[in-house]
This record gives sequence, C-alpha cells and structure tokens, in this order.
Amino acid sequence: MSAINPRLPLLDDFDLKGKVVLARVDHNVVEKGVIKDSFRIDSTYGLIHYIAAKGGYPILMTHVGRTRDKKTGFIKTGLGTAVEPVVGYLNRKIRGGFVIPELSIHPDLGIESLPLEKVAPLLTQLKNREIGGIYLPNTRWFAGEESKDEKTKKLANELAALADLYVNDAFGSWQAHASTYDIAANIPSTAGFLMEKELVHLDLVLNPTPPFLAVVAGSKYDTKIGPLNKLYDQVEYLLLGGVIYNAFLSAKYGITVAGVDPADVELARGLVEKDKNAGKILEPKILIESQVLDRRDSAQVKVVPTADFKEGQKYAYFLDIAPESFDEPKIKNALANAKTIFVNAVMGLTPHFPDGSARLYSEIAKNTGAKKLFGGGDTLTELKNLTPGVYLSALDDESYYFFTGGGAVLTAIESGAYGLKPVAALLKPEN
Repeated sequence: MSAINPRLPLLDDFDLKGKVVLARVDHNVVEKGVIKDSFRIDSTYGLIHYIAAKGGYPILMTHVGRTRDKKTGFIKTGLGTAVEPVVGYLNRKIRGGFVIPELSIHPDLGIESLPLEKVAPLLTQLKNREIGGIYLPNTRWFAGEESKDEKTKKLANELAALADLYVNDAFGSWQAHASTYDIAANIPSTAGFLMEKELVHLDLVLNPTPPFLAVVAGSKYDTKIGPLNKLYDQVEYLLLGGVIYNAFLSAKYGITVAGVDPADVELARGLVEKDKNAGKILEPKILIESQVLDRRDSAQVKVVPTADFKEGQKYAYFLDIAPESFDEPKIKNALANAKTIFVNAVMGLTPHFPDGSARLYSEIAKNTGAKKLFGGGDTLTELKNLTPGVYLSALDDESYYFFTGGGAVLTAIESGAYGLKPVAALLKPEN
C-alpha cells in the first residue's frame, strides 16, 4: 500500500493566489506560559512560507494544553494555555508578524462565538500585507472545539467562513475536534506538507524493513495495550521501559512494584503469555530501585538484578534501567542489527534517573544502517537533553525521523494511518 493514499488532497494541488488559507497546526508546546521545545513550531515554517510565497494569506490555529474541566465542563482560559508565547516566538522568526484577534471570552464557557466581523479588520490588514498572518486563540478555548454537539457544528461553520481553503498540518492532534475534523466537511481541505511527511514516515513503521525493533515506554499500560499488541505481531524484538516494563515484570515474575496499578499488571499478563513461545521481548536485567521519586538520594537507591526476583517479593519504585543492561549480548545485537527502529520511550523517570535513556539513545546511534523513527514529545526532549550530540547530528541525518506526535503514531499503529479521523476527513470520496 502506498504511503500516501491517492484520495488524499495535497497542498501542491491548489492555487493559493489571493486565497485565505486556514491551517490547523500542532503548536502545543507551551507549559506554564513557556515554550518547552520549539521543534513542532519550527516544523511548520515550510507551510507558512509556502502560503505567502504562492500569494496566499495564512491564518493559523492550534490547541495548547488541556482546558476543559471534566467535572464541571467549564473551560479554563488564562496565560498558561494562551497562544501568545507561540506567536511571540514566530514573530521573532518571521517578518511581518502574526496578530491574535481579540474575542469575547466567558470566564467559564470560553469563546462562545467566532463571528466573521470580529476578524474582518485583521483580514483586511492581512490582504493588504500590513501583517504577516492571523493566529487564532487556543482552539480549546472555543466552546465547540471538544463538545461534540451543535456548538461543534457552529464552530466548524464559523472557522470555515474565515477562509477559502483548510489545511490540516497537525498530525499530532489526532483527536476528532471541530478544528481538526468537523471543519473539513465545510470547506475545500487538504493535507499540509508536514502531515504528508508524517504519513510517508508512518508507513515505514506500519510496513517496516525487517528486522524491526520497537522501543516503547510509558506511565500507564492500559493506554498502550492496543498499539503494543499490534507492534508485537510486527516486530522481531520489543524493548519495554518505564511503568509499562514494571507491569510486565510484575506479571511475569509475580512481584509487586510501587507505583504500578494492579489493573495494569492484569493487562500485562496477556503479553507475558503471548511472549512465552515467541520470546520477542528483550528484558534489561538490571534495574534501579528508589524509595523516592523526586530526587536521587544514594542512601535510598540500589541496583536490583532481575535474577534476584522471588515471587511475592515487594519492591519500591523501579525508576530506571541500568546502562549496563545494554551490554547484554541479546539486547546489544538486536539494537545493532535492526533495519527499522521505532522509539517512543523514555526508559527512566527523568530528570533524576536518565542513565538508561541516555545509553539507549547512544546505542541506537551506533546503528548507522537502520531507519530510526522517534515519536513523542517527551522522547525528543530527552534525546535532545541527554544526548545533544546525537540529536544535533540526527537533524541532518536521513536515517533519522522525528515525528511531531507520539500519541498519533501509536494510535495509527493500532488503527492504520487513515484510521485517524482527522486524516480520514480529508479524503476525497471514492469513485
């Protein structure tokens, strides 16, 4: 199957001259009002410059953080989830600058309406090239973004009324919301350059060149069970980390580990059973146990070999995999000989327990013959922080690819690339 579905419209197919182009991007990189990593913003420069170069007028929108209170349904707005830091960053990089329209914000209901007349003065300035672009407020501040009701339809219509063309360039924003999904039914729509690039590289994960090695970690097993089962059927080897690995070890060896939900242990039993005959799961055999989570106190940290496990034994938190685990021949050879490596993993609880992750990333870098695909914001942040040399060299190395959305990749592994609803919404009808 081709990486790009022939029914998927691409940006090159459209004449942008004189057109207002509304682009959904994934600039969800703000934490407590500060940009934590600009990679996702930088990845959309190509789209922004292309729209302007082809005579179009760009309007951008993204979500930032979680804004809806699950108990009350109210929408929390404020500087912590505002797009101002993103716009400030863009305006330091791009001539002309983006402007955020001033819209009425209800303290509990967020932005209830986006009438065209509210944005019209800025549209005039944009078309006169007095400003470089318009950047809408956080999409999750809008009452209809996540509500899945008449408010959603209303917001989708209001967004569509702003522009001549909708571009989805937000691969990482895979949830079906008004700005990623519903809008596509109301206006000519296409995939952006980053979306196209992500789908091409996603195909390398879904249809990998063997031997295929996947490295997956996380804090909750239940959120990864679907993708893990799919990956297990594809891979030659699977390397687990974080609480997911703790749950697997608990299920396999009958031990109890602090911080591991018993429900996750029950779910992991299926993977343990599955692996009894195939033996695909690589088991790092030296763990770092700690009594505390928020610091590395040598008096409360010790090394625990898995060979010492005894059924019924209780342990404190396993917060990292010891670097020497990667010297074990089976693990070392699997990493060295793989032709495709997919990584969605921070092996330990950073920042205090980074050694296993740093060693993993360094070992992967030694395999110059593999296609190395990294997914997830945390994974990229730690790759950059722990092995900056590897990260910087990887930026210009075609054997590496950094996805902008790890959750989107895992969802696509389970459902298929065109099982992602925002992607499916862009497809032209079958003949």
